[in-house]
Amino acid sequence: MSLRLPQGGRLIDRSRTIGFSFNGKRLKGFAGDTLASALMGSGHRIMGRSFKYHRPRGVVASGVEEPNALVNLGKGKTHEPNQRATTTEIFEGLQATSQNHWPSLAWDIGEVNALIPRFLPAGFYYKTFIHPRAFWKHVFEPFIRQSAGLGKAPDPKLQDPDRYEQFYAHTDLVIAGGGIAGLQAALEAGRAGAQVILCEQSAHWGGRAPVDGVEIEGQPAEIWIKNAVEALEKMKNVHLRLRCMVAGVYDHGYVLAYERVSDHAPQDDVVRHRLWRIRSRNVIAATGALERPLSFAGNDKPGVMLASAVRDHLINYGSAPGERIVIVTNNDDAYRTALVLADAGLTVPCVVDARARAEGALPRAVRARGIRVLTGMGISNIKGLRGVVAAQLCRQDGSGEVIEDVICDAVAMSGGWSPVVHLWSHCGGKLLWDKENSFFKPDPDRPPTDQNGAGFVICAGAANGALQAAQTLEDALKSTRKSLASLNIAASDQPVVNASAADEAPMEPVWVMPAKAGPKKRSKMWLDFQNDVKVSDVQLAAREGYESVEHTKRYTTLGMATDQGKLSNINGLAILADALGAEIPQVGTTTFRPPYAPISMGALAGEARGVLFQPLRRTPIQGWHEENGAHFEPVGYWRRPYCFPRKGESHRDAVNREILATRNGVGLLDASTLGKIIVKGPDAGRFMDMLYTNVMSSLKPGKCRYGLMCSENGFLMDDGVVARLDEETFLVHTTTGGADRIHAHMEDWLQCEWWDWKVYTANVTEQWAQIAVVGPKARALLEKIGADVDLSREALPFMGWAEGRIGGFDARVFRISFSGELSFEIAVPASQGRAFWDKLLEAGAEFGATPYGTEALHVMRAEKGFIMIGDETDGTVIPQDLGLDWAISKKKDDYLGKRAQARSHMTDPARWKLVGLETLDGSVLPDGSYAVADGVNENGQGNTQGRVTSTYYSPTLGRGIAMGLVLNGPDRMGEVIEFNTTKPGAKGEGFKTVKARIVSPVFYDPEGEKQNV
Repeated sequence: MSLRLPQGGRLIDRSRTIGFSFNGKRLKGFAGDTLASALMGSGHRIMGRSFKYHRPRGVVASGVEEPNALVNLGKGKTHEPNQRATTTEIFEGLQATSQNHWPSLAWDIGEVNALIPRFLPAGFYYKTFIHPRAFWKHVFEPFIRQSAGLGKAPDPKLQDPDRYEQFYAHTDLVIAGGGIAGLQAALEAGRAGAQVILCEQSAHWGGRAPVDGVEIEGQPAEIWIKNAVEALEKMKNVHLRLRCMVAGVYDHGYVLAYERVSDHAPQDDVVRHRLWRIRSRNVIAATGALERPLSFAGNDKPGVMLASAVRDHLINYGSAPGERIVIVTNNDDAYRTALVLADAGLTVPCVVDARARAEGALPRAVRARGIRVLTGMGISNIKGLRGVVAAQLCRQDGSGEVIEDVICDAVAMSGGWSPVVHLWSHCGGKLLWDKENSFFKPDPDRPPTDQNGAGFVICAGAANGALQAAQTLEDALKSTRKSLASLNIAASDQPVVNASAADEAPMEPVWVMPAKAGPKKRSKMWLDFQNDVKVSDVQLAAREGYESVEHTKRYTTLGMATDQGKLSNINGLAILADALGAEIPQVGTTTFRPPYAPISMGALAGEARGVLFQPLRRTPIQGWHEENGAHFEPVGYWRRPYCFPRKGESHRDAVNREILATRNGVGLLDASTLGKIIVKGPDAGRFMDMLYTNVMSSLKPGKCRYGLMCSENGFLMDDGVVARLDEETFLVHTTTGGADRIHAHMEDWLQCEWWDWKVYTANVTEQWAQIAVVGPKARALLEKIGADVDLSREALPFMGWAEGRIGGFDARVFRISFSGELSFEIAVPASQGRAFWDKLLEAGAEFGATPYGTEALHVMRAEKGFIMIGDETDGTVIPQDLGLDWAISKKKDDYLGKRAQARSHMTDPARWKLVGLETLDGSVLPDGSYAVADGVNENGQGNTQGRVTSTYYSPTLGRGIAMGLVLNGPDRMGEVIEFNTTKPGAKGEGFKTVKARIVSPVFYDPEGEKQNV
């Protein structure tokens, strides 16, 4: 039975009790307790059930590597599944429940699975549930779905009440891990003047050193740690973060860190989790090492724990897994646990050591306490139904014949240590097998590299294979100086800090206990505790041909649980290597991927929720729009004015007024949201020719050209006007919603395919405010405010641009039109956008200058037959469908999408083509209406021969107009077809239809005279 000692616990405050509940039962712990230590101190041994066999499971570890003690936290809106009891700090009112069982934790019907293991072997889901399909689908599948999984997902109908945020930082050095190696690295880098962020995933500095009896500079490690933290807190260039895990390291020094800000003390007005997005010149991984379990029959039963975890809970929290604890080991470190148990007044019946000899300082100290040390021995089996009651001992070199039953209520096991090399591996760092210590460690000759080929991740201390305290500090100092040298920062001349701990004799790799265990025992030895993967499962995978470690992982699910194999992977590799008759290095390792431990979805989303689900982008003129009653619509991340309704005016009336005012006088449009991308370099023309269907490299400086951009599949993805600024520089205008996407598209091709082309791109959309001055009086308005640019038709013709000052503002003036009227699009620096807008309105009063919104823009462009990306296109449309063959070069050898457009279905004459549509009665066709045709299709639905893509009421023409894609449309001018206008009625009557005539899509000024004046 687990228990709380009457005294002790370096991390708890016994003067402060904390009330919490587990499975509805009110319990108490102490301030500083984890949920695991508090439950252990309250006598709870079983804390969860395993995934497949629903076996009772208790705590086995003490940190993020814990695979068993996963619980639900909170209820309703605050419900969160699969939280580790070992890393959850208790607080007043915490509610925790166990998971993956029915009807109760103590008695789970799913435990029947353990009685039929031969029907649920590794890979059983590949081999069964196939025939007869209906039987498996309707009888077994519902049962399996009900049984599968661990915690239940939160109710999607309930909104998470907590707050999350994301921080951005730039630094010289990120140090992952606040143990003595991380503190030593931070001290050295801090003294050298480097900008440092030191992250420790737990709530305390120092790591294992205080628990393991390490002395530094002749004093307990705890004193040195306290002094080191105080010194670091005084350094303005060092930033310390507790409860902050470095979750992943990516290319170019990009680091993600996950900070649990207030999980230990929830408050309504405090952020819960914070995600740090850091750009660091270098990363030091001082992430320590993890102890490995041993494989013996019954090693998963509640009460069987890692020896280091027993030590952690005892010293840090005053909790123990039992009163009589057997130690089983293959190394000297576990003897430390025997000593601290004896110091606490608990009984250690014996230490079972698989090695033939145990003569080091630690074994001698244990023997001096009168504790039996049994060498050359192993554990044959653990007795007990829902917890340990006895350990059966056997000879390690035998087949498992029981020599002695030792009465005990807990077992502390130690199979050696493995450096935490995950961050090293995230960016491709390779590993080296250390045969003496039986672990993988970083290979210094094959580090992760940045874009310049230089290593930017360096491991330090135990993470680098230096497990002893003196070695840890020495290696940390050496690694930090190496990192500083790569940053051209001079290191200090501080000497290595002296540290001491009891010497340890070499460990002996033991992967199965006993060494000659038969198949029956191997089927009861557990590797992955959460996913119920046994030694026999890995051996079965090898027999069935899964020789690759990655294949074995997926076949058995070894290492695929929430702990990601932190405890099980090395043991599993060793078992696989033995089954294949190969060496462990030949078998290799699985791939370590970020995050190192789970990150909350809330932290990944940050503030992106509710009204901030997407970031809202605002033009420099947004304030004026809001002050003047604009009705907004979402366009990408922007909110653009749909129209500017006056008092008592409907939106439709406002749109009509804005159109007529623009057609007859002058209108002003805030076009700042249009994408603006700089493309520059010696190969810029070549690059532009590949992006666009037409030739851009022949464009002269001072000129503009309309262009179409297709995906590699040939479909139209964006359009816009390109201006050539000089011989090596183009300014690409994109649609409002396309700026970021098109810029990413450019970079994708430049970085992945044309990486040797000398081209630079920059998205400068928000650097410029752009205002369209449109209408027959546009030139008069600009001349009134004064310009040193000649705006005449001869000096600045249609599709030309010029640079100068207009109204006292630095400006680029583009003679382009999306309305068919005389139009000037004027770009000024964003900081001057509002002032320029105000000046235009003031000077334009005599001309009736009228701001107009996106709906007026759409109607006017439709009147001119101009296409709109997203209306006339839907991801399946090609330029040829829209009658834009003239914008496709016949001379170019290639452009993105050219070969795709030569496919048979792209050249099919039956593709629908763009036309204009006029209803016979002048009404407005519903958007998206389909043109009906005779007969039915293969689905039994009525045939169609076209659809409406854009449809509006035109105040200019006084009737409805539409554009659409119609079968053989350009060849059917004047023909009348019918469009459905309503859904079938409730009483079963058919579609109602309206007749429309196929006409040219250019309804207004077909000769283009107005835009050329």
